Amino acid sequence: MTKMIVYMFLILLISLPFAGCISEKTTLPVAAPSTNDESNTITDMRDVQVKVPKNITRAAVISDGFVECVMISLGVQDTIVAVGTTITNDYTYVFPSAKGENFTYENGKNTMLYLDPSLSDTVRLTPQQYNVISYEALASSNPDIIILRVGDCSVGWDNRDTMNKTIDTMESLGIPVIVLYSPTYYSNSDLSTMRDEIKIIGQIFGKEKDALELADYIQNTEKMISNKTKDIPESNKPTVLYFGLSPNARKAGGAGHSWGIDTPESYTIEGIVHAKNAYRDTGTAKILNTEQVLALDPDVILLATSWGYHPARELYEAPYYQNLNELSAIKNKRVYSMPWTPSNCARRLEYPIDLMITAKAAYPDKFQDITVHEWVLDFYKQVYNVDDETARGLRSAQWLEWMEEENF
Repeated sequence: MTKMIVYMFLILLISLPFAGCISEKTTLPVAAPSTNDESNTITDMRDVQVKVPKNITRAAVISDGFVECVMISLGVQDTIVAVGTTITNDYTYVFPSAKGENFTYENGKNTMLYLDPSLSDTVRLTPQQYNVISYEALASSNPDIIILRVGDCSVGWDNRDTMNKTIDTMESLGIPVIVLYSPTYYSNSDLSTMRDEIKIIGQIFGKEKDALELADYIQNTEKMISNKTKDIPESNKPTVLYFGLSPNARKAGGAGHSWGIDTPESYTIEGIVHAKNAYRDTGTAKILNTEQVLALDPDVILLATSWGYHPARELYEAPYYQNLNELSAIKNKRVYSMPWTPSNCARRLEYPIDLMITAKAAYPDKFQDITVHEWVLDFYKQVYNVDDETARGLRSAQWLEWMEEENF
């Protein structure tokens, strides 16, 4: 017995220096093969045919919430065993006022976590930072399938070599990998590819009919908005600035971030709502300084999730934005906060709410028949099959009570 203890101690002593270290030559763990012999072939957005188990019980999802929320809508979220996004149970933001007071926003939440709190107990695949996948955690979660959405924060699109290496490494684990491309992946993209994403997720789980109904509902909302505004003369179109009041931008000497004419955000403004993007350059999350924002002088400002939540009150009242008080949008009280979508780099399933806020903000007369704070409750109930109480909870979790307060 004494010799056995000594041997075990020596083995442990030798192993310790290598614990947690993985060299390029280290063989990654391979997940246990699925015991389900029946399979389907799914063509993903790479146009690659992937054989997946017919009965999926364990899914690793690498997305910012879009895939997870589609799965919740389809009723298959109980298969999720690992996620790529960072999940925080509740968010709180405190903003200073130029009057020396603070105003606080509490209990903000990711919609997928509000709808299914058990997702907070799943394995984290990006535990340290975005674009750094823990393949050990991925393999140990033993999924039947990996659903990877490229273009979200978890796995970016800007470095294609890195992206392809990530996909290759996942495939080397011996697990089927379905790749979806978010609208952010494409240059000068519209939002039609989100329909393709929904259809593929439906095919994976044998929920094609439900997925098509969901995609139709989302698309019909988009068409309704577009039809109301498509004939507006160019000279009557307001300028809209999609603006992120990021503290990171302020640290870099800017006032905030904006999105250029080649982004999905701009397509929302110009291609669907038929207004004008005030920022005429290209690029995503470009830093604008105070002088640039004042020169743009947009008619409408939409405050995006940008390294945190940003209410209209921040732009109106925070001391660090008092130098923007001469903006027309501020003088005319045409600043609107978009839904809280934490850890989000692309469009999520709730993107029609963004469309509706943009449309009502740009053309209040055209949309006077729609009260958005009531419409959004119907949206939640339709998309997630929830009751009125849960819909109100979702509206609160996305910090959209301002719409009811202002009868927007």
